[in-house]
Amino acid sequence: MSDEARTLTDVVTRLRRALRTSIRADWPWESLPMAQVELLQTLAERPPMRVGDLAGVLRLAPNTVSGLVSQLIDSGLVVRGGDPKDRRVARLSVSPRGHEQLLVWQREHEKRIGAALGKLEASEREDVVRALKALDHLVEHLAEPSA
Repeated sequence: MSDEARTLTDVVTRLRRALRTSIRADWPWESLPMAQVELLQTLAERPPMRVGDLAGVLRLAPNTVSGLVSQLIDSGLVVRGGDPKDRRVARLSVSPRGHEQLLVWQREHEKRIGAALGKLEASEREDVVRALKALDHLVEHLAEPSA
């Protein structure tokens, strides 16, 4: 592994951990695991979806996704609906409560990141902003099936 890949892996891991920790410091009752947040985000971007399709997009085992979905349905964040073409198939969507939860989650993270960006020197902030397009392209390459 190259030094750049190792450093980026470390920074991304620490960034995710810092975000998780900081939101739970202000919202101790917030216990939505990252896997559930990612599932909700995916469903919000591409509704409605079958469990198998969702598992494919998230690159998780269908039984793992099925368990996450059950938890989200039980907490009222996801709803299961029928498929007009095949009554045997269930399609999943984010509930209004789930959309609200995602919005709160997004706003809280934006506040935290915005506050942290505000503490950087102007040149460091500019470096972060310049890196965003390249990071977005990196995400696209990681999402490719051969990655």
